[in-house]
Amino acid sequence: MIHKIVLGVLVGAAAGILLAPEKGSVTRATLKKEGKDIKDQLSKDFVEVKEDVSKAAASGKEKLKKEFKDIASKTSYKTEQAITFLEKQLAILKEKNKTLQQTS
Repeated sequence: MIHKIVLGVLVGAAAGILLAPEKGSVTRATLKKEGKDIKDQLSKDFVEVKEDVSKAAASGKEKLKKEFKDIASKTSYKTEQAITFLEKQLAILKEKNKTLQQTS
């Protein structure tokens, strides 16, 4: 599910930037930077969750049950952070897009 949201945001962001009245080089640089920012954030969150799972598995089955709840909670917070980050990017793109809209 989160993959579909991320994909949708990326496609929307790319479309918004591509339709912006900027030079091609500026548009490409913007796309590259925003794509890298999103990729870096998601990669960082994935590594952190992966490390938590590894630590929990190493600590034994008894602790695993408790730590699994903690991991699930932390994963949920990380997902929320990723969504908030993507929402901010969309807000920026919406503002850029408004400048292209003509009012009658």
